[in-house]
Amino acid sequence: MIVDSSDWIARLLPCGVKLVQLRAKDLADDVLRAEIIRSKSLCEAAGAQLVVNDYWRHAIDLGCDFVHLGQEDLDAADLKAIRRAGLKLGVSTHDEAELARALETEPDYIALGPIYPTILKKMPFAPQGLARIGEWKKRIGKIPLVAIGGITLERARGVLAAGADSAAVVTDITLNADPRARARAWAAMARGPLRGTDGGGASAGSSR
Repeated sequence: MIVDSSDWIARLLPCGVKLVQLRAKDLADDVLRAEIIRSKSLCEAAGAQLVVNDYWRHAIDLGCDFVHLGQEDLDAADLKAIRRAGLKLGVSTHDEAELARALETEPDYIALGPIYPTILKKMPFAPQGLARIGEWKKRIGKIPLVAIGGITLERARGVLAAGADSAAVVTDITLNADPRARARAWAAMARGPLRGTDGGGASAGSSR
């Protein structure tokens, strides 16, 4: 599950989500820091994993476990500092060149997207489709592959069957008429025979 505030995290953790990415944008630094602190506290209390998107310095300073970086973020990120702090790292990819660059960072997971058309943000990349998931998985081997972009509950099983280790969900929950019910449905799916890695049907991905 990817959300933009700790309020969303507080709202949806009781529904069974076990892994959440905080993707907060355009916040004042003190507000951002407070959001990460609250999100971390909420996830720890619920036994869930928090992934901080982009803000690797805050993730280090606040003792977080996971940071996710887009390709643009890699330009400025101090990967050695991230590793020295013991953080795990996820990296977004959209094409072959980005995949090669991501693999050089020795990531703990790789995200691929968008799999389907997405309304989350304007994307310069065409939808990747299910076939690309299988191709990427063959390339990266044992590194977990997270699929993201336009993934709904109805599409999730096909995404996992195509080779993704987990599927990231955003608007299928946050724009649903009943987000809590939708999150519970994702959690139920994730507990089934074919499931994602986080127990909540949502994983640490990024649409970047």
